[in-house]
Amino acid sequence: MNKKLTKVIGLIMAGAMTVMAGCGNSAPAAQGSADNAAPAQEAETTTQPSGKAKKIGVLVADVSGEEALGFRNYYEKYIQENYDVTFDYTDALASAEDEKAAIEKFASKGYDAVISLSSSDRAQQIETCEQYGLYYAIASGVLDDEQYEKYKGYEHFVCQIGPSNATEFEAGKAMGEYFKNQGVKKVALYGAFIPNPMHVFRAAGILTGLGCTYGGANDMGAIVGQIFQDQGIDLSKVSGDVELVAYLQGYGDTTTDELGAAIQKAPEAFLSVGMATTFFAQTLSQENIPFADIDSFTAMNSQSMESGSLKYLAGKYSSSIGPVFALVSNAIDGNLIRNDEGNAVSLNQRYLVATDKATFDEYFVNDNGDSPIYSKETLDSIIGSQVTYQDVKSLVESK
Repeated sequence: MNKKLTKVIGLIMAGAMTVMAGCGNSAPAAQGSADNAAPAQEAETTTQPSGKAKKIGVLVADVSGEEALGFRNYYEKYIQENYDVTFDYTDALASAEDEKAAIEKFASKGYDAVISLSSSDRAQQIETCEQYGLYYAIASGVLDDEQYEKYKGYEHFVCQIGPSNATEFEAGKAMGEYFKNQGVKKVALYGAFIPNPMHVFRAAGILTGLGCTYGGANDMGAIVGQIFQDQGIDLSKVSGDVELVAYLQGYGDTTTDELGAAIQKAPEAFLSVGMATTFFAQTLSQENIPFADIDSFTAMNSQSMESGSLKYLAGKYSSSIGPVFALVSNAIDGNLIRNDEGNAVSLNQRYLVATDKATFDEYFVNDNGDSPIYSKETLDSIIGSQVTYQDVKSLVESK
């Protein structure tokens, strides 16, 4: 079945449904897999008609975190102003069902592609986009190795570009080691979106960096497996020279009482796998508790670093999602770039670390204004009919 017919059938099906992109503040469910779907066969790749604006839907779970806001500002205030493209953001998606409904809604509106910043069920996201003939890319987090192997050959799966799960673990480990080397003996930990894989790997890394074991294990695979199984961190399983006195998780729904109870345990530092500035910075600053985060170089985090409350940030450029847009744009225009094995592009991005305002400002200033790290001039070098996988790989690895 060719792509056009597949898409038409998909649109008819979508039009027959009542779809709604869901809102909510609860943590997403664990990733799943729809095993019955298969890659579309013998589909055509069409060229984008001249003068037709591209329409891209963006799936989001986090609508208020600093990283999410930085990403959105880059797409809507920079990319949208410099390219003939419209981004349509969902509200906060709380479940796999919400993600599927949002994709079907994008299909019914004739969109060209979906970029995912939501991870309740990326297997289902890929299969739904394949069904409706929508190009699909991941701009935050990555598939696990088994999922990537399963879906890497799907026709409409364009790419995943971002820190690998191993990189997420190392980012957390470096944070834990930093505070252990500072002589900290008691810490509180915020696990954010667990069981979101990137937050699980970050949390496992933090425990390892602090010199702690979890359930007697101190290697990445064993700790990650237990955290997934526990759907969080069980304090009774943590052992080490640094004491984990409190653990919190949940997307924005950690209560004041829970935070207050953690503060009563007198932690010497508050370590977070993401969004600490969004939810806790003001309270932690008032209580003189230094905190660390894995997030982005944004204005809010700059203020926290300047005030002295934010002591450690492992961050990404807000424009780090630029290459994802470039590859999606190429796919829509008929240049679907594949890696050397002929599969969806999968490239790792690294974190940058700031422990002082001067270093933070160096990264922050370089990625703001009219010329971000992934500026139009830079992205134009990987947008076009002659661009190859090696061109994209070289650029991403250079940053």
